[in-house]
Amino acid sequence: MARNLKSVERRTTVDLVFDYLYDEIVSMRLLPGAKISEVEIAGLFSVSRQPVRDAFSRLEHLDLLLIRPQKATEVKRFSIMAITKARFVRAALEAEVLRRAACLCDKKSARQLEKQIVDQTSAVKESDYPGFRLLDYEFHESLCQIAKTDFAFDVISENKAKVDRLCVLGLAARSEELDQLLDDHITIAKMVTSNDAQGAVDAGMVHLSRLDATVEGIRNTHAEYFDE
Repeated sequence: MARNLKSVERRTTVDLVFDYLYDEIVSMRLLPGAKISEVEIAGLFSVSRQPVRDAFSRLEHLDLLLIRPQKATEVKRFSIMAITKARFVRAALEAEVLRRAACLCDKKSARQLEKQIVDQTSAVKESDYPGFRLLDYEFHESLCQIAKTDFAFDVISENKAKVDRLCVLGLAARSEELDQLLDDHITIAKMVTSNDAQGAVDAGMVHLSRLDATVEGIRNTHAEYFDE
């Protein structure tokens, strides 16, 4: 996932509030432009407003909330500029991750990727998008680990979070896109496990390019979710 999940024993109130709101926003249960109140969220968790304020700040850093002095906090609308920037950063970073992963992938790593593809296939067969989304993050995290660039996953996941809501809308509108994403992952895994660096990079860039049509389609059908 995009968040650095902690064990239950170590999770703070801020973590609990953050995780709850993150899931509500990314799953589109809280729509772009929706107003949320510190007081209401504090009441929901029976806590003071400070941990809620801290959770809001973390969500603002992820570009998921818009916090303005003396005005209601609201769920951030989509920004074409922010989406373009996130896509550029991901493309540059993931290309290098895939190149290194393909060069360093051994039999143990290959088995790990193969197991993840099996899990993803099961999620697709069950039309389990929330489950697939979690497996998607695990897949990209594994690629970073194989590439010995664990640190890169923080940046990748942060930029994924900025556009995941669009993916939720896109997959809700066209379930066949879930099959396409799985096919992309299968191709990426095949290139990495066969130590084909250029093939892995090419497959990864095709995978990222899927977002372009999704953005355009949602912008046409839900213009109210965008701030331009």
